[in-house]
Amino acid sequence: MGFFTGLLIVIAILAVLTIVLYNRLVALRQTRENAFSDIDVQLQQRYDLVPNLIETVKGYASHEKEVFQNVTEARAGVDRAQNQGERLQAEGALGGALMNLFAVAENYPDLKADANFIKLQNELSDIENKIAAARRFFNNATNEMNTSVQQFPSNIIAKSFGFKVENFYELDADQEEAIRKVPEVSFK
Repeated sequence: MGFFTGLLIVIAILAVLTIVLYNRLVALRQTRENAFSDIDVQLQQRYDLVPNLIETVKGYASHEKEVFQNVTEARAGVDRAQNQGERLQAEGALGGALMNLFAVAENYPDLKADANFIKLQNELSDIENKIAAARRFFNNATNEMNTSVQQFPSNIIAKSFGFKVENFYELDADQEEAIRKVPEVSFK
């Protein structure tokens, strides 16, 4: 076996390794994009639910204009988002505004007993649970991709083909606090 044959074997091994690593990075990117699509479906359902929720609460708490305006502005921010990062940030703001809306609803016993409000609140709760599950899957896919983008030798292939470390879908501090807050139970 000559030098030329040995060189061809090394080149063939490097080519196969490059193809395998590239295909793995593409598959991880695709998994991450699919995971975001799952989140997007749930976020769209929440987005579509907001007007009905606002109208229901307005019927009982019409003087809470600032809260309604904040929810409406947060919802409009979702429409203005230009990319995935902006979209996730706008969705976070919408989630925070919805939490404020529910906090206001706590002050209106008739509203809390309204069948339509209860139905909307249950739908939103279900959607939020689905968003949380989709977010976990998305962040897991992002973690796998980021690990591959940073590990040797796939980091060489990743850099060569423009793969980069991606952002996770993280909640802001207010959302994190609201999720961790223990709900108050009262039997009045």
